[in-house]
Amino acid sequence: MSHSNENTTHFGYQEVPTQEKASKVAEVFHSVADNYDIMNDLMSMGVHRLWKHITLGLTHVRPGQKVLDLAGGTGDLAYHLAKKVGDEGQVVLADINASMLTVGRDRLMDRGMINNIDVVQADAQCLPFPNNHFHCITMAFGLRNVTDKQKALESMFRVLKPGGQLLVLEFSKPTFPGLKPLYDTYSFSILPFLGKTIADDEDAYRYLAESIRMHPNQDTLANMMQTAGFENCHYHNLSGGIVALHRGYKF
Repeated sequence: MSHSNENTTHFGYQEVPTQEKASKVAEVFHSVADNYDIMNDLMSMGVHRLWKHITLGLTHVRPGQKVLDLAGGTGDLAYHLAKKVGDEGQVVLADINASMLTVGRDRLMDRGMINNIDVVQADAQCLPFPNNHFHCITMAFGLRNVTDKQKALESMFRVLKPGGQLLVLEFSKPTFPGLKPLYDTYSFSILPFLGKTIADDEDAYRYLAESIRMHPNQDTLANMMQTAGFENCHYHNLSGGIVALHRGYKF
């Protein structure tokens, strides 16, 4: 699973002391914050926009509702969620990384979207919100960077209202025949090269490729969500399983 013993955990393919992982992940995202959207375009060849569009369509949020966008970084999901909930609703854009939040807040202000969006620096493993507070929680490409994913899922379950839905969009394990070797070549050869060329940061991109490989596969993550208390847990494979959208409900 996520660690080989209680005191160490995975940072990409490295073993690191558990208490150091968060700061190491933070360094990666401080480094790439300004180029993060370009990076997502590179990592997904632009398809991340489609994956997020699909996720937004399945949130089913309505005007007046409260939504938490976790690891929301540069704010692209929060922007669209805020339009869905309207002035009576509230979107909380939360991220553990201050650099990412600064980029996100500035972009949302540039787009005129600050009335119903709150920006909060928060750790997914111990969310600073009341029980049964949000109608919907979204988390796109953030869970794999969390040290204790089970703890994070339990924290999300706690702050979700009964009847609420969690949607986790994350890189996963390719299921389409023949896709894995092509995907591996792209991830470990082309992607670090692009990272070095465009963001001048080969190591950060290599970590991102490795972190995807260490992330639980589709069925494992679905089981983890059930263990955290979610019901009706299921997932949709997108782009041949390169990405999976997991959904679960609190009843």
